[in-house]
Amino acid sequence: MKHPPRFAILSVPDANGIARVSAAEAHHMRDVMRLKPGDAVTLIDESGATWSGAISAFDRDGADVRIAKVDSAAPRPVLILAPAIVKGPRMDFIIEKAAELGATELWPIVCARSVGKPPGREKTQRWSRLATAASKQSLALPPMRVSEPRPFTTLLQSVPRDTLPLICSAGAEPIAGRIRKMRPQAMLIASGPEGDFESTEMDSALAAGFAPVGLGPNRLRSETAAIAALAIAAQWQAERT
Repeated sequence: MKHPPRFAILSVPDANGIARVSAAEAHHMRDVMRLKPGDAVTLIDESGATWSGAISAFDRDGADVRIAKVDSAAPRPVLILAPAIVKGPRMDFIIEKAAELGATELWPIVCARSVGKPPGREKTQRWSRLATAASKQSLALPPMRVSEPRPFTTLLQSVPRDTLPLICSAGAEPIAGRIRKMRPQAMLIASGPEGDFESTEMDSALAAGFAPVGLGPNRLRSETAAIAALAIAAQWQAERT
């Protein structure tokens, strides 16, 4: 059965069961998807709540959707990807693919060997939009949340309770074996920048309780390592859902 197309909203439907869709999302509805009043859609807010309804009307500032029912989805196990920030479109690639693969959160980290300046709020907001769009397209609920960038030292102090922290390290025990052995309730995966983590960073991570995990014998680019680790962990997530 084909799913109705999904669109993001910033606030819940009103007391009359009408949800307001932004001009940008309405443009996608009408001009890209070629949808018309009466067509079925699904709406998603930032918390992952979803509603089924039908387009009521378009106007210059957006669109109205009349809600038919509230949907519910089983919560996914927490799977946090903490990649070192890399330059340009490669970071966009990490964010989009992480959202598609089912990461629940993405924590960009600034490491000693990170290239370029930490991104400002405008770029972080853009990353959040990319994550929402990718989550919507891939039917991943709730949409992956992108946090503000944080220094590597802050990451070590931020691991949520009952979460297994892993850090990618060449030559370490394969990540799949570590996950099978530990059987975690939730997971955080840190992956390094170009040039990898500095030895002092790795030592600090191990002292903070991070377990080193490997991704095979080949040398991987930063974005490849982040997505490879997440793809393996996503299987664990699917088995727990």
